[in-house]
Amino acid sequence: MTLKENNNRITDQAWNKLYSRLEEDGLLSDVDNKPKQGTFHMTPLKWAAAIAVISICLAFAFIGRQSKQNHTIDMLTLSNDKDASTLVSTLEDGSMIYLSGSASLEYPPRFADDKREVILSGDAYFDISKDRKKPFIINTEKATIQVLGTAFNIKDKDPFSISVKHGEVKVTEKENGKFVFVKAGETAMLKAGNLYTMQTSDIEQFAKYFNSIHFKDQRLEDIARVLNTYSDSILIEVAPQVKDRLITMSFSDETKSDIVKYICMALNIEFIQRQNTIFITNRK
Repeated sequence: MTLKENNNRITDQAWNKLYSRLEEDGLLSDVDNKPKQGTFHMTPLKWAAAIAVISICLAFAFIGRQSKQNHTIDMLTLSNDKDASTLVSTLEDGSMIYLSGSASLEYPPRFADDKREVILSGDAYFDISKDRKKPFIINTEKATIQVLGTAFNIKDKDPFSISVKHGEVKVTEKENGKFVFVKAGETAMLKAGNLYTMQTSDIEQFAKYFNSIHFKDQRLEDIARVLNTYSDSILIEVAPQVKDRLITMSFSDETKSDIVKYICMALNIEFIQRQNTIFITNRK
């Protein structure tokens, strides 16, 4: 049965139930008790009652169809404000997403068994957890990017470009299906309908995401991962007892040591620094 036929069947059932209910409630007046199909003779008050019943019936039919449709569309949206700090979030597979101002990402609460698929609008930096059985797929307006585990920057504008920091990605143009493989140190550019690769000239494009960062309800262990990525001078290690503690915070140009101090003050925990390693743990 087609969707149109199914909708017609639902509508017919609703009208039949409505007619029976109006007849039982005495809202219909007919000639010789033989009503003609589609002909109703009602006072204004009875019309109002009938319209109310019709509205309720149609509303329930609409809600029923919507619930079935929405059951298959279960996407969350992460959005960043214009001119805001980089918004950092961790997906359920451990992949880290860094959204620039005005960027947004649509993603499922849990990924499918065979792939990890998201939709990006705007510029973002991705640090994807490696999983050969479940490729990570990013859909943009002009191209599709497929990765297994790597870090790269996407500029979803005109011209579209993607620069790979480490690893390798496959970029496919949506309009004609042309694709290229982009390795570490390379940039793929889509300009005037041409998709091509070249050596990455703007090395600072990766670092800009770490200049000013905002975390919202992020696990302490994931924040430490970000901080360790953005600076290698000091390594942060988090004790298992506190790794799942959540915190919302922003920082800009602070040192790792200062950031750790703020975190420990907010969560009422402590840290111990030994040479170039900072250990975050519970208070004794």
